[in-house]
Amino acid sequence: MPLPRDAPRRLLVVDDDISILELVSTRLTLAGYAVVTAKNGVEALSKLTERRYDGMVLDLNMPQMDGFGVLECMADLPDPPPPTLVLTASHNAADVQKAVKLGARDYLSKPFEDRQLLMRVSRLFRTQPPGGASMDDPLKVDFSDL
Repeated sequence: MPLPRDAPRRLLVVDDDISILELVSTRLTLAGYAVVTAKNGVEALSKLTERRYDGMVLDLNMPQMDGFGVLECMADLPDPPPPTLVLTASHNAADVQKAVKLGARDYLSKPFEDRQLLMRVSRLFRTQPPGGASMDDPLKVDFSDL
């Protein structure tokens, strides 16, 4: 069932670092998003099966199941996966490229500023070209800050 127009967008924020999880969820809540959190990939997949989300902010480096595992498993879920922004501390272009190939829509390197987070999250809701995005898609990935 679609959300009413005035309903806030629901975001799932996934990070094993509690301080990052709280920072991101607080900032997004203050910006008007309805935020649900998960502390690892296993918990994230459970939450993705319980309800639909309009977007997800996903850390790549987590115990139990990392962000790559979550992206791989999301392809098997019955509903289309939410557009996903991955967070990475590695500054490794290969990790970002792998995440994009697995379905991530954008990325943000840690540490980041509030305005960067809000800009990247808002980009998740732009319309994606038919057939999915590619590495050449200007909505997709800019490797200049790696």
